[in-house]
Amino acid sequence: MEPVQHQMMGYDRAITMFSPDGRLLQVEYAKKTVRLGNTAIGMVCKDGVLLVTDKRIVDKLVIPEAVEKIWQIDDHIIATAAGILSDARVLVERAQLKAQQHMVTFDSPIDILSVVKDICNLKQICTQSGGLRPFGVSLLIAGIDEDGLKLFETDPTGLFYQFKATAIGEGELDIDEILHKEYRDNMTIEEGLNLAIKALKKVLDDKINAERIDTAYILDKKRKMEKFSKDKIKKLLKEK
Repeated sequence: MEPVQHQMMGYDRAITMFSPDGRLLQVEYAKKTVRLGNTAIGMVCKDGVLLVTDKRIVDKLVIPEAVEKIWQIDDHIIATAAGILSDARVLVERAQLKAQQHMVTFDSPIDILSVVKDICNLKQICTQSGGLRPFGVSLLIAGIDEDGLKLFETDPTGLFYQFKATAIGEGELDIDEILHKEYRDNMTIEEGLNLAIKALKKVLDDKINAERIDTAYILDKKRKMEKFSKDKIKKLLKEK
């Protein structure tokens, strides 16, 4: 007699119910949602931090500039996401509020780890409370604080990791393979952008164009979010 599937037994109907083999199936479904999301890449370079993401614009009638996939949490912190972007917006707005409150209270910029932990605490609560669902989104949070350049990845379980370079979303495994081979600690922001475009082009192939790519970086000297021009992105795409 074949064993009964977990779904048939109802173990995926409640977020608080563990399956017999110790899994929270709703959380695992949320992770799958992230893997179906738009590709996002983060890097720590020697002169700053860099985020590059695919806007995934497939409708010619959509105005590309109106699609926001990289957000500024504070002058020194930026973020992008893969998965359900409405979930990401709620988390980013929470992080923006926390950063503002910290500045008003302590008259100093918030450290990046505090922002990451606050987001992950909320995500974790949603994995153990009845009537809720997990956040179906992973965030890349990059920035510069007193401890230096930092890049964190948060997942739907509430876990977070610090990386030198990483990718989330569609094509995550292929891009991680490229990053493991070609990423270097002494890369500049410009070199990091070249590597990110190369990786995206491999994953997206002929679908890629400058309108689909969004970039943002913070230089260690300026500590302010900036973006690369579309002309520069188009030039790099032609070169690759």
